Amino acid sequence: MPKLKTHKGTKARVKITGRGKVTAMRSGKRHLNYKKSGKRIRQGRTDLVLAKPAADAIKRLLPYD
Repeated sequence: MPKLKTHKGTKARVKITGRGKVTAMRSGKRHLNYKKSGKRIRQGRTDLVLAKPAADAIKRLLPYD
C-alpha cells in the first residue's frame, strides 16, 4: 500500500497531544481587537481541545502524527 500524505494546512493549525487529544488555537484574535473586551481577548489565549468527532476527522488528515 502507498504511503499517505499529511495534510499540511491541518498540520500547521492543530497539534496532537501525547494522549491523543487534538488542540487548536481559538479563532477571532487576529484583527479588529479594539472592539473586543479584554476578557474576550484573554480567553482566546488558551488552546481549544476539540470534541471527539472533530478530532477523529482531523486525525485522518494527519496519518503519522
